[in-house]
Amino acid sequence: MSATKEVKARFSQVKVKEILSDYRLAVESREASLIGRKEVFMGKAKFGIFGDGKELAQIAMARVFKNGDFRSGYYRDQTFMFAIGELTIQQFFAQLYAHTDLEADPSTAGRLMTGHFGTRTLDEYGKFKALSDIKNSSADISPTAGQMPRLLGLAYASKLYRQNDALHAYENFSKNGNEIAFGTIGNASTSEGMFFEAINAAGVLQVPMLMSIWDDDYGISVPQEYHTTKGSISKLLAGLQRNENEKGFEIFTVKGWDYMALVDTYQRAEKVCREEHVPVLLHVQEMTQPQGHSTSGSHERYKSKERLAWEADHDCVKKMREWIIDEVNILPEEVEAIEREAKQAAKEARDKAWRAFTDDVKKDQHIITGILDKIVGEGKSSDSLENIKNDLLTTINPTRLDTMKAAKKALRYLRDESSDAKLELLAWLASAEGDNYSRYSSHVYSASDDSAFKVEIVPAQYSESSSIVDGREVLQACFDAALTRNPLVLAFGEDVGKIGDVNQGFAGLQAKHGELRVTDTGIRECTIIGQGIGAALRGLRPIAEIQYLDYFIYALPTLSDDLACLQYRTKGGQKAPLIIRTRGHRLEGVWHAGSQIGMLLHSLRGIMILVPRNMTQAAGFYNTMLRADDPAVIIECLNGYRLKERVPDNIGEFTLPVGVPEVLKEGSDVTVVTYGSMCRVVMEAANELEHFGISCEVIDVQSLLPFDIHHRIVESIKKTNRVIFADEDIPGGATSFMMQQVLEVQDGYQYLDSKPITITAKEHRPAYASDGDYFSKPNAEEVFENVYQLMVEVNPQRFPSLY
Repeated sequence: MSATKEVKARFSQVKVKEILSDYRLAVESREASLIGRKEVFMGKAKFGIFGDGKELAQIAMARVFKNGDFRSGYYRDQTFMFAIGELTIQQFFAQLYAHTDLEADPSTAGRLMTGHFGTRTLDEYGKFKALSDIKNSSADISPTAGQMPRLLGLAYASKLYRQNDALHAYENFSKNGNEIAFGTIGNASTSEGMFFEAINAAGVLQVPMLMSIWDDDYGISVPQEYHTTKGSISKLLAGLQRNENEKGFEIFTVKGWDYMALVDTYQRAEKVCREEHVPVLLHVQEMTQPQGHSTSGSHERYKSKERLAWEADHDCVKKMREWIIDEVNILPEEVEAIEREAKQAAKEARDKAWRAFTDDVKKDQHIITGILDKIVGEGKSSDSLENIKNDLLTTINPTRLDTMKAAKKALRYLRDESSDAKLELLAWLASAEGDNYSRYSSHVYSASDDSAFKVEIVPAQYSESSSIVDGREVLQACFDAALTRNPLVLAFGEDVGKIGDVNQGFAGLQAKHGELRVTDTGIRECTIIGQGIGAALRGLRPIAEIQYLDYFIYALPTLSDDLACLQYRTKGGQKAPLIIRTRGHRLEGVWHAGSQIGMLLHSLRGIMILVPRNMTQAAGFYNTMLRADDPAVIIECLNGYRLKERVPDNIGEFTLPVGVPEVLKEGSDVTVVTYGSMCRVVMEAANELEHFGISCEVIDVQSLLPFDIHHRIVESIKKTNRVIFADEDIPGGATSFMMQQVLEVQDGYQYLDSKPITITAKEHRPAYASDGDYFSKPNAEEVFENVYQLMVEVNPQRFPSLY
């Protein structure tokens, strides 16, 4: 405190310390942004995108962010993360440099570009920490508005923890639902459909979601008039404002450069949201973006001189500086001292981060140059090896790829030589490839003891009293047992609640377990998935239903960008063991007979894709995945709900292994690999082929991701020397994936005496009615003919051509 200038009476000594501390943080964050941009231009980093211009609002938001709360935000939120103590300036720079050490970059371990923030909600063993005792940030993604579906789920979890008495005992996850889900988004991204869908769903559900919109009047280079009706998202959404008679949102507006107004507004917004458990929209206006969108461009190209001048005048850090001097009565020289300290701290953090990063990378560089030193002069390739060594030594800002390239290039020249140094180089290469797998490729699936691969397999048990029922009743019994066994389990989706889903798998279970456990949603596939992701992030075990596989396309971005890569992009720091239930394959019509499996296989690596042939197998997979911490899609057969099945006596306990096919029929002539509803079609053809002297081995893969982890299929091919892959996807879809796995990964090609064949649906969507299904998708006659034709080539005398 200044000794020569008295603070105005309305500010206490404590208050002034808080104000100056906030100002120092704003300056430090701003300096980090400025330095970060320079680092990119100097070639030390590939790309930069920063939160300058948003500092004060984020500091105000951090003041009301409490232990147990969750953030679901976007790449401008660096100051907020600094303010809650979950990101240091040094870690900020480590992410800019893509440092792969978890201590250096705990958010992503160098796997994401700068501006992607997240806390580690799991311990080193992959178990949840006590989330209610720490400040939490769900892991960021780049797609704008992609954080919105997850945000809805994080807030929805608070509602469940508050209103479901059975969950009050889970204090590690929640203190009676007292937590808020804080969302942030840029003004332009509110144009995305995900934003509107999530906002509407939050209003319907009445969940404690505090949504902040950072509004700087632009979206990249595009001004506000191209983005938002009326030029204001709060005006556009004014109809959401609650009143005495109608539930809805509470809406606040505030200027992004007005520090005291921001602090006051966030305090009022947080109080309403937390105490009344209602959604709140906080529109922060008149923000700026001093450095433009990112390091990939300059905002001087698209902003007028008048706009640039206005932004310079209304910069929030500058405004706060003026206010501290004019209103708080702090001497300019004292403010300048704070600024010097803050800027110096940012520079020192940069230096430490860069040193740690380069020291880590140079360890391998020193090893390789040392090995090459031993080899140079010994063999015929001495000059070439000397050049490789010198090139590596003189590389400016070397990276791991430079070292790896040098080692592999050296081994090319040493291919005909043998020496201890060469063996040392080979040993380093093997070790480095393992290390780099850990750095860049691990955690596609869970690596914890709760991984689906480690779930104890309990066989289904049957007795004379085991009842034979419709397939849907098998599922109903399975879901009933799961809901009874574990209070964390819940299910939701279109028609899931009152009527028990369109095929009655949940029939009567809402009445038995309550609306909070089994509930309906609106028609909103994207946020149904987000509702599940957020709930799973907070320790719940949701089953989110997408009514038909055909409508997965509406949810695919959220599944692919957020859920599928969650464990990967946090290197095991977060998990969301969500089960997505859907139905597909045989029925009738363009949008109710979906089997677009190739679409899922190519976009959902990181989510297990399970394709049971009947409802008993589906039940086994539900039991497995509810005990695991991997996410999964379970696709039930649309035409199987009314087929008769025997209910296992241990319906709630038996489990199926993932990645393990089942041989449905032993055979010796041809291996037919399939799954789902095609199992019945193939079995019909296989039984018919027996009458003509052809023996088919029919294999149900059951699980596409993961796929045949013990290589059972190739063992069948060793016996039959012929293989057919059959499914209902289009040509080049999942059959091609299965072929690649078996012939390339399992080396099945070397056991073939005939060309491999795929049997698929036609390239168009399936036509309506039974005839449409028959002529659009594979049928038993087509399977018969393909198998028979293989045998015609083998023995044309015994098997004359059919046509």
